[in-house]
Amino acid sequence: MPKKFAKNSKIYILASKPEDWRELLANPIKHWRTGYSAKTLAYCWQQANGFPESIRRVFKNANLSIFKEIELLIALPEYKVPLPGGLRASQNDIFVLAKADNKLVAIAVEGKVSEDFGPLISDWLNTKDKKTNKPERIDFLVKKINIEGKNIQDIRYQLIHRTASSIMEAERFNAKHALMLIHSFSQTYEHFDDFAKFISLYDLKAEKDGISEPIVINGINLYFGWVRGEAKFLTL
Repeated sequence: MPKKFAKNSKIYILASKPEDWRELLANPIKHWRTGYSAKTLAYCWQQANGFPESIRRVFKNANLSIFKEIELLIALPEYKVPLPGGLRASQNDIFVLAKADNKLVAIAVEGKVSEDFGPLISDWLNTKDKKTNKPERIDFLVKKINIEGKNIQDIRYQLIHRTASSIMEAERFNAKHALMLIHSFSQTYEHFDDFAKFISLYDLKAEKDGISEPIVINGINLYFGWVRGEAKFLTL
């Protein structure tokens, strides 16, 4: 018989190997493939048992003191953050709660290889979806991440709700800092331009293998980062 899980359960099971991540995927067969983000991310993070080397290196090199001695407290794969306006949550590839300078840091990690960041907002709004009240959701998201009045039609939807996830969980855990982190294993930085276009809404300039200066939203310091993961994990 198939396993039954409580909806939005707050009980999490410790992973001892990368394959333990597979059952958390929306489609464990379709999404668990060598060279794609879900499997690549799982092998990288599980082997590191903390922040992977690629991320630790970027943290160390960032000209931001908060990331110099950051400590990972807990990492939760396929972590869902409920959003208003429908049943579909923002499913973070990994949610990390970390500590730096005796303050908590909420990190929403989006893993990528060649996958894009989903549809443009203009296309997403025009796609029929009986399970989502799209105007209500977009109104909530733009307010939550402080981009009201900005032209977001050519921005990728996933970048917006993943950023909202980092802010919402920072608020929930009373964290002073939040980071929306792209951990991409594309060795040619595919789709970096979409990321750069998004954070330009805040007058920030994106940097490959770097962390942005913070912007303040509702008393929370929000950072954006892009890290290129190690190519060796693409073949596992």
